[in-house]
Amino acid sequence: MHRRALISHAGIAGVLAAGLAPAVQAQPLVRWRLASSFPKSLDTIHGAAAVFAHKVRQLSGGRFDVTVHAAGELMPAFGVVDGVQRGQVEAAHTAPYYFFDKDETFAIGGAIPFGLNSRQMSAWTYEGNGLKLMREFYAGYDIVSFPCGNTGAQMGGWFRQEIRSARDLDGLKVRIGGFAGKVLERLGGRPQNIPGGEIYLALERGSIDAAEWIGPYDDQKLGFNKVAPYYYYPGWWEGGLQLDLYVNRRAYDALSPEYKAFVELASTFAHVQTQAKYDVKNPGALKQLVAAGARLRPFPPDLMSQAFRQAIALYDELSARNPNWRKVYADYQRFRSEQNVWFRFTEATFDRFMQSQKL
Repeated sequence: MHRRALISHAGIAGVLAAGLAPAVQAQPLVRWRLASSFPKSLDTIHGAAAVFAHKVRQLSGGRFDVTVHAAGELMPAFGVVDGVQRGQVEAAHTAPYYFFDKDETFAIGGAIPFGLNSRQMSAWTYEGNGLKLMREFYAGYDIVSFPCGNTGAQMGGWFRQEIRSARDLDGLKVRIGGFAGKVLERLGGRPQNIPGGEIYLALERGSIDAAEWIGPYDDQKLGFNKVAPYYYYPGWWEGGLQLDLYVNRRAYDALSPEYKAFVELASTFAHVQTQAKYDVKNPGALKQLVAAGARLRPFPPDLMSQAFRQAIALYDELSARNPNWRKVYADYQRFRSEQNVWFRFTEATFDRFMQSQKL
């Protein structure tokens, strides 16, 4: 059988079992630099890029080397798209919605308020039209995208003061990731787009009134509970944030078919492991935060309802004026509707029952 056909049909385990590792070793040495949007202290979200790099190196027998650089080492956290597009680095690992100011469509590739949960997002990406549509959009930036992690549903963040109704958001300065700030603005809030490594200082100094990041494990590492007592849920703007690996088109096209397969395999591995890591680490961290004095609060019902209405109104406005958004969101919207009907009868019902039991 032709070697490439064997790789396609047997998978990497079959390739290694068939004794084809020497052929992989014969591939040229490739070195890439990957710029992350996240601080190195976060072994979860920054760690996804490290997992990707390790797996690529492992699959290639050390011939494909990717060095990972934390936010600020090579370029600012929010400069990675420009860096990849210009070829300053071969790859980046980031949250797509950080770049909504270039085009709101970026946000759909990551998370939008009241969007898909993590399982639904993976389904839309891998088995629906998501990957195809987002890659068509990213082609305009000379980028090839690969899913590379998901945080799962997030918490709503840390607040200095209690939020009793939607009115309490009026004038509040909230660090919120990227695109979701557009909905917060419509509720009277004042969104602040601040990189993860800079949030604590802003919250401590009072230059912001509240901050969201991801969830208990990361939030505990960043120390937000020390400067803001109220911990709200759920993060309605991030039902499942999908992280992306962005690869420069020319760098990707220069790879052999085998090395391209390694990029796909390694990013998929990191994609699955990242959420698994969050799901393992968040429960214990939440218990510790509550024991240390964090005051858990659900967002008030009127806030949730108003945020939902404002989000849908925003999407309608974007569909009317942004053809990129309209093309991708129309498919995303149909997929979300079908998934929510299905999950209503299965996952949601099962989860509600199990969460009511004492095990």
